[in-house]
Amino acid sequence: MSLTLTVSDEVRALVPGFTHLAVEAHGLVNGPSDETSAALLDDAARRLAERLDGRTPDQDPHIAAWRAAYAAFGAKPSRTRNSAEALAKRALADGGLPRINRLVDAYNAISVGHLIPAGGEDLDRIQGAMRLVRAIGDEPFVTMAGGAETVEHPEPGEIVWCDDAGVTCRRWNWRQGPRTRIDDATVNAIFLLESLAPMTREELLAAGAELAESLEKLSPGARITVRDPE
Repeated sequence: MSLTLTVSDEVRALVPGFTHLAVEAHGLVNGPSDETSAALLDDAARRLAERLDGRTPDQDPHIAAWRAAYAAFGAKPSRTRNSAEALAKRALADGGLPRINRLVDAYNAISVGHLIPAGGEDLDRIQGAMRLVRAIGDEPFVTMAGGAETVEHPEPGEIVWCDDAGVTCRRWNWRQGPRTRIDDATVNAIFLLESLAPMTREELLAAGAELAESLEKLSPGARITVRDPE
């Protein structure tokens, strides 16, 4: 059975035009970053540089739309950047993109290559359905601080992804919690690509198809389904 994903009416009212695409994968084989996953990141960084053509990421229309969405729920977009902008800045910096593991490299490459927030969750660690909601403020977000596990809470009105156990990602796609994070042991995962106007549905679907292709290359034999938002 596929994971249920819902977007609350409150979120849709605050940020009209938001849409997402899910790529669900079973039977994946993960592991440390290798030449194949590193090549995906290098190609994405090259495509990003061509797209921006000397501009900064925040000058791209899609990133500008995400900054406006963050401001709409009270976040400061220059201090808590959406995941696509944060990765793009790293891609353009001297150190380049980090190598995490094969699966994370794959979706990070999609994020940078298409300038779209992209994330991945271990399906076996998600409890119940996943929901994009405006937080009440008492939801638990388990994270790490100073090497120890700690529980934080989102601010009231903050947009968060959550499941039945609590928040999985704060400030929409800013910081993922370790509980559902993809690691070397992950075999089943859900990948979320999130878009706003002016990104078109065709561009969103193209990003999803590219991610599916990358996952098939990294994990031959995996069962991969692209869930069209319409």
